[in-house]
Amino acid sequence: MLCLQLVLLLPCVRMEVSPPPSGLEAEYETLFTTDSLLFLHELISTFDEQVDQVLRLRVSRKVHLDLSGDLPSFLEHTSDIRRDPAWRVLPVPLRLQRRHVDIGDLAPSDTQRFVEALQSPAQGIQVDFDDGNCPTYYNQIKGMHNVLKAVHNQFPNVPHVSQAPVLMLRPRAWNMVEHNMMVEGKEAPGPLFDFGLLMFHCGKTLFENKSGPYFYLSKVESFMEARLWNKIFVWTQQKLGLPLGSIKATVLIENILAAFEMEEILYELRDHSAGLNCGIWDYSASFVNKFGHRRAFLLPDRSKYVNMEKRFLRSYMELLVQTCHRRGALATGGMAALLLPQDPLSEPYRRVLATVTRLKLLEIKAGVDGFMVYDLNLIEPMQTLFRLHTDGDNQLHQLRNDVSVTPEDLLSMPSGGVTLYGLKYNIAVGVLFMNAWLSGKGHFFFRGQVEDSATAEISRSQVWQWIRHQTQLEDDSRVVSRRICLCMNSRLCVSVFFRAKQGLHTAADMFLEVVLKRDFPEFITTYLNQDHTFLSSQSSAQVEAQHRHTHQSKL
Repeated sequence: MLCLQLVLLLPCVRMEVSPPPSGLEAEYETLFTTDSLLFLHELISTFDEQVDQVLRLRVSRKVHLDLSGDLPSFLEHTSDIRRDPAWRVLPVPLRLQRRHVDIGDLAPSDTQRFVEALQSPAQGIQVDFDDGNCPTYYNQIKGMHNVLKAVHNQFPNVPHVSQAPVLMLRPRAWNMVEHNMMVEGKEAPGPLFDFGLLMFHCGKTLFENKSGPYFYLSKVESFMEARLWNKIFVWTQQKLGLPLGSIKATVLIENILAAFEMEEILYELRDHSAGLNCGIWDYSASFVNKFGHRRAFLLPDRSKYVNMEKRFLRSYMELLVQTCHRRGALATGGMAALLLPQDPLSEPYRRVLATVTRLKLLEIKAGVDGFMVYDLNLIEPMQTLFRLHTDGDNQLHQLRNDVSVTPEDLLSMPSGGVTLYGLKYNIAVGVLFMNAWLSGKGHFFFRGQVEDSATAEISRSQVWQWIRHQTQLEDDSRVVSRRICLCMNSRLCVSVFFRAKQGLHTAADMFLEVVLKRDFPEFITTYLNQDHTFLSSQSSAQVEAQHRHTHQSKL
């Protein structure tokens, strides 16, 4: 059993922190100072029960929807907020007013890519401790330390933090815990661990350089969760001596329930809002999460029938833009996951660039103020696209008064069926993501694009739902079943095993376990983060680290 390094700071303070991963002893000592641990303890102790409350509220809402058969709608008891035309979020800081193209899915533990992003012409970087990151202890500490180095200008040949792309820090979502820190007998909430360390070490310096602290908030499902984040921001600013409103946050609307509460979410964060973000795959997967057992919400093959031009996604994007601009907040789009081929004169290069251009032009015409790309070579072409089709730093003047979105628009499932290709593709993405996760990586490359937990989420969600509803394939009328998925899983293992010479059997078994469960696991990252295989691999590393370190108190 893993023996943790006990850190007794004060008689009334109890924290346990695992020893440093191999090779990160210096980074560990820099991050986990006595003062930072005291700050983390107080932050987590203050809000831990409220974190549990919002998670219980999620469960309660899901149970109510299941038992009642009700569908979500715009909330009656908050209608005064929506009807009041007067309120606005605080003005957008200068550094955030022109962010046409950010780099997405950037796990900061990848030092080379992080430095390349800091040297790039992008206007922002999504510094991702969530969807594009696997939260091993090594990755969290390495990533945090790399952010600290960037903020304090410790990387050579990198612009000053006030001139580099603005850092949009993305802590983990509420469903994640940090296994390597215990506070008062409980594992620390992952987002508070990430947020607390980033704010303690970087918040004041970012503020002094008029470059933050700015955050992305993942998987927020209700205005009550936004209210909790606002309380955390206010408390943190007071503790660190920062003015109210110093922290700015963009909320990712990744859940159908949150789509009905966008104005309320902005209202709760009106002193700290940098806007809202819309994406496609986590949001689409949330329909399966909340209503997947209902045949009326059967989501067709995403590879053929699901895109931002469909009614339910177009309505969501247009409502988000209208809501944000009405309240003076920025509206940002999702990430282009496609990768440009190396030869810029080749037909595949032109085809990929044309595809990305078409999809991103759709978002620009909807009124978004910016979006993300993964491939650094897409930054300048997409910035040029913005310049050609917009005027000024952003599109806040585009109020989209022509938009009128109803609950029926948001809940309208696209027509279409399931293809054999789509089933194979979803299984491949799910299995290969789990394999990447077990290797300590939060994303991987497959068929010319980057895949992360968002695409893994929609992939496993669709397979689970198609099995549950015994959906017929368009190709040959076979029913999606356990037997078919087992067969495809085995073939995938054989083909990839032959090419890559590495076993996928553990990941394949885990994927089957997820898609065959009677009850839908809410988040794939929660499942993986709690899985014995992942935990035991981390524990082995920690045992080795423990042998290298004596049990010493920080004081």
